[in-house]
This record gives sequence, C-alpha cells and structure tokens, in this order.
Amino acid sequence: MENVIEIGGLCKRYQKFALDNVTLNVPMGSVMGFIGANGAGKSTTLKAILGLYKRDSGEVKVFGEDSEKMSNETREKIGVVFDTMPFPKNLTITMLDKVFSGIYKTWDSEKFFAYITRFELPLKKKLSGFSRGMEMRLSIAAALSHNPSLLVLDEPTGGLDPVMRSEILDIFLEFMQDETHSILMSTHITSDLEHIADYICFINKGKIVFTEERNEMLEKYRIMKCTDEDLQQVDKKDIIGMRKGRFCNEVLTMNADKYPGMVADAPTIEEIMVYYVKEQQS
Repeated sequence: MENVIEIGGLCKRYQKFALDNVTLNVPMGSVMGFIGANGAGKSTTLKAILGLYKRDSGEVKVFGEDSEKMSNETREKIGVVFDTMPFPKNLTITMLDKVFSGIYKTWDSEKFFAYITRFELPLKKKLSGFSRGMEMRLSIAAALSHNPSLLVLDEPTGGLDPVMRSEILDIFLEFMQDETHSILMSTHITSDLEHIADYICFINKGKIVFTEERNEMLEKYRIMKCTDEDLQQVDKKDIIGMRKGRFCNEVLTMNADKYPGMVADAPTIEEIMVYYVKEQQS
C-alpha cells in the first residue's frame, strides 16, 4: 500500500525536549490517530510533516516529496487544522473567503459557504468575536474547502460540544469516501478515534511506543482485575502498566489468556495510553 506520509528516523532536539528517531508511515486511504500526553511530541511531529522547522536528522516525505522542499502544488493537497485558529482576528468569514480564493488555486467558495451554513457560523461577524468552538468549525471548513487529499489535524474537535463533535466526525468520514484521501489526526479525545481511526500511533516522551491497526490493538490488550494474592502469580514481564487499589488491582497486559481465572476486560484507547504513561513515570 502506498504511503502518503513517510517519516524515518526523525530527530529534533530542543533545550528540554527531543524527538528521538521517530518513524511513522500513514497509508493512503487511511485515518491514522496520533495519541500521547501533553508534551509527548505530537505537535512537533506534525510541524515536521508540514515543513515548519528544519529537522536535525532523518527524513520526512509527503506525497513523495521532502517536507522541507514541498512544491506549492503538494502543499495545496494538504488541509491543516491547528489547535488554535491561525486566521487574522480582524477579518470576517466573507473577507476570509476572498483571501483564500487568492491563495489557493483549488479554493472552492461554494463548498466553503456550504460548510459555513452547515456549521451555523455568522458571515459578517469579526473572528475576534468567535468562541473556541466557532474557531474550530471555521478552521475545519477552510481546511476542507481547497479540496485537499490529506488532512493534518491537531485537536480538531477541541472545544466542541458532543453533538458538533459527532457532526465533525461524520464530515471526516465523508471526506474518506474517496479512497485516495487520508487523515493524520492528533487528539486527546481518544474516543473520537474509536469511531474513525484505522490505525493508532502512540508517542511518549518523543519516542514512538507503537503503531498498530486499531481493531487488532484493542483486541490484544486486556485489563485484568486481581487481588494482591493474584498479582503475585502474574509474571512481571506480562505487566505493561498497573493501577493498585485498596481491594483490587488493575493490570494492562497482552497475555490475559495465561491467567484464565482472572477477570479481563477490553480497554479503551485512552486506558491503554494512560497505563503505558503511568508505568514509564513510575
């Protein structure tokens, strides 16, 4: 399968943080969920994909081109949503449409205003008066309206109520009806990824922990519930992460079948991430 994004051995060092040998491929026609705690390296990786800084080593290719040398044609294929709206706050939506029509050769005003209507956004109100949710809806409308093939999303449903989040996820699924379209989505709302993601990539402290197909990942992990006595029977090598309680302990493992006498429940994506992070912090 062809990859729309290929990252190999990416390193970027800052004073207090470093991306360390990050390798990640996003197959064309797929939704890749990108998860990790605050400061794990998600936004830094997305900025490398967009060519927003010079990497120290490694390679990043988007549509086969080096991310630091992308042509304008390739950049137009990428729709971007940041966790904060980047548009000038003194503009209105009507004015913003005129700006983008002069920037993007593929800008579609009819599509843009269709999204604006769907999101119930005011045409003549200055962006400085927009709420967080309105800003995110506008960013998503703009990202989709120059007909991209790839969406790079950083917390695209942040600040949205559950009803609007569901609407946005439906729009992303509509976007994916074209099998040449792809999405890389960084989010703390991991329940969203359980609805739309094909793959999950988990980064922690600048390093990739795993990249797996979503359903296979959720199938192999289990949270076992056991007493202190039961816990003594569990091989430490089988414990990925653990939460100790007064009456019951919870253990994340991929080998629950070795302990048939213990209750084992399927975890959420969020629980898998939390157990890994807590184990590395302990």
